[in-house]
Amino acid sequence: MKFVEIDGRRIEVVRLASAHGRAGAPAIVFLHEGLGSVAMWRGFPQRVADATGCEAIVYSRIGYGRSDPIRDKRTVRYMHDEALHALPLLLDALDVHAPILFGHSDGASIALIHAGGTRRDVAALILMAPHVLVEDVSVASIAQAKVAYETTDLRARLGKYHADVDSAFRGWNDIWLDPEFRAWNIEEYLPGIRCPILAIQGEDDEYGTMEQVERIARTCRDVDLVKLADCRHSPHKDQPEAVLAAVDEFVARLLDARESARGAE
Repeated sequence: MKFVEIDGRRIEVVRLASAHGRAGAPAIVFLHEGLGSVAMWRGFPQRVADATGCEAIVYSRIGYGRSDPIRDKRTVRYMHDEALHALPLLLDALDVHAPILFGHSDGASIALIHAGGTRRDVAALILMAPHVLVEDVSVASIAQAKVAYETTDLRARLGKYHADVDSAFRGWNDIWLDPEFRAWNIEEYLPGIRCPILAIQGEDDEYGTMEQVERIARTCRDVDLVKLADCRHSPHKDQPEAVLAAVDEFVARLLDARESARGAE
């Protein structure tokens, strides 16, 4: 683990080499969910790196994990701020070009905004349980999470993964429960995405329905959908082997196509 300074604040970053590195393969940058961090991914990014031959880069956004706390109150555009400002600065600081962005939940939404809202090169998107709009089921489950945080051991469990657990939780939960956030929608960014997409959604996701990924598939031009049975909001935890298989196949096809294109030049 190391820290990278962005806008005067330290961001926790881990870089993981693949056991079977593939020459010319892009880095895979992991973007965590609304309560995630480097540590909460556990060993999954290394498994992805080893399966695909790509370096894995994992970081905790400001206010999460061991990164510095947030300075100001978040707004309903906090994912836009990350996608359009903080993530480009981090990629530049790490000298990472045209990565594969692997996002979960909020992280998947950030990946979509970044790919569709900047002119930066993105090799591909891998999205688990992305949000493109706010659904009733999302708000209901986030309201339940607030009750659990205040009445169960959830705060203590999250405290193992965040230096400032109250900031991490409130910075996510308060925004999603803000009435203004009900109008949040990022579908305007979808037409601008030019890279291939792998979208993975659990059929039992308590935070969103299949409509989320189906809207992506209807709008973007190159989308592989994977719908997983017996799977809730964290496919990499509920169905890790199925996710790894889908990611391995998707990345292999992407890299093979790139090598074929280079060979034809």
